[in-house]
Amino acid sequence: MRHRHETEIKLEVRNVRTLKRRLAELGFRRVKARHFESNYLFDFPDQRLRQASCLLRVRFVGRHGVLTFKGAPLRRQQYKIRREIESAVADGHQVREIFACLGLHESFRYEKYRTVYAPPGKHAAAQAPHLVYDETPIGNYVELEGPPRWIDEVARQLGYARGDYITASYATLYRRWCEQRGEQPGSFVFPSHKS
Repeated sequence: MRHRHETEIKLEVRNVRTLKRRLAELGFRRVKARHFESNYLFDFPDQRLRQASCLLRVRFVGRHGVLTFKGAPLRRQQYKIRREIESAVADGHQVREIFACLGLHESFRYEKYRTVYAPPGKHAAAQAPHLVYDETPIGNYVELEGPPRWIDEVARQLGYARGDYITASYATLYRRWCEQRGEQPGSFVFPSHKS
């Protein structure tokens, strides 16, 4: 089980080729190959977790499940800083069934393809800063997680300014995307996975 505070931002990827070339120039190395993630958020019928800016998620990567709780952001500035507790689960489907017995229901589903990169140099494994490249149904994003100074420096090296920082969740980004297009939000999944 992992329990800590995470500090992160998202950046919208403008050009995938440019990003990947720049990551190589900066010495980032891929530490986890591109993989598919399926995520399920849970809440009570009154949406109390969402209203409190908290998150309860089960993520599946292949046959592996991870249960995550994220607390409300500690401060709303340029970075999203929040408590995070994660634990591997042997059977994510049984966790979902337990949640249902407790009165929780699936409130949102989202998918992405993720590739994880580590910066050059040696870092303590538990708190190591890292960069993830996410391919989502509404576009591609980079997430930078680490100390604020590291985030600022890497963002600058990638050609971004603080005004480009995104602290919204993928659920919020998806709702905004639907509003801009006059579409009704549903599940945030790739077209081939919609049921």
